[in-house]
Amino acid sequence: MKAYIFPGQGAQFSGMGQDLYEASPMAKDLFQEANEVLGFDITKIMFEGAAEELKETKVTQPAIFLHSTILAKVLGDSFQPDMVAGHSLGELSALVANRTLAFGDGLQLVSKRAQAMQKACELEPSTMAAVLGLEDSTVEAICADVAGTVVAANYNCPGQLVISGDVAAVGKACEAMSEAGARRALVLPVGGAFHSPLMEPAREELAAAIEAVRFTAPACPIYQNVSTFAVTDPAEIKKNLIFQLTAPVKWTQSIQNMIQDGATQFIEVGPGNVLQGLVRKIDRSVQTEKATL
Repeated sequence: MKAYIFPGQGAQFSGMGQDLYEASPMAKDLFQEANEVLGFDITKIMFEGAAEELKETKVTQPAIFLHSTILAKVLGDSFQPDMVAGHSLGELSALVANRTLAFGDGLQLVSKRAQAMQKACELEPSTMAAVLGLEDSTVEAICADVAGTVVAANYNCPGQLVISGDVAAVGKACEAMSEAGARRALVLPVGGAFHSPLMEPAREELAAAIEAVRFTAPACPIYQNVSTFAVTDPAEIKKNLIFQLTAPVKWTQSIQNMIQDGATQFIEVGPGNVLQGLVRKIDRSVQTEKATL
């Protein structure tokens, strides 16, 4: 069975999507629609922008979403998923790809998500850190012991977690992780504490936008970051998507459940190849590849 997976923030690069724009009239129309919906020329930034421009949350999230969803559409009949999943932001790309969300609605939600997250980041100094080489339970226990707000935010693969919280608590947690034998505990260059309780203002803002959009029955199940199991009910998909901003990304568990449900081939749709690497670290027996035109 084929599982299509969609990347999140961090996969962006200058020139992304230009090959799609030049190869497909449909892609060109969708990129132009995106410029109108967003109110700025995102295609120019995607194709020609410097890395610093692409790193802005209001640009990064729509750019990755556009690259992923437009590629899925351009693939046409060769895009035949039995199941889908997306890492954080990638969940919205997956929901457009499996026809739960219309392209325009998905883009509006991504834009509102980025703006809401940016605002939440400005309320309190916060950050994230990568922790390598510790058991999940050890990371969770250390986070629970540290004063302030710090939680396990991304379960990327066995031995690779990301923690998230206020700057002081993340710093203390990193020291404790190193003392506990972590191979690495490194603060990341991000603007805020994504997938932590500090994103609550963004969750509330995005919830209203999600509730206002029509979600339809998907063409195939989605394995969401919050629940990790196959979901096809639009109401449940909405609920999980709302809680995603403050809940951890359970990527390891989602991939394991997809494999248990029959996935043998994982195809990454969008910029970069980070997710292929994570899938291989979760289970080397499955096939991974990159979606190409």
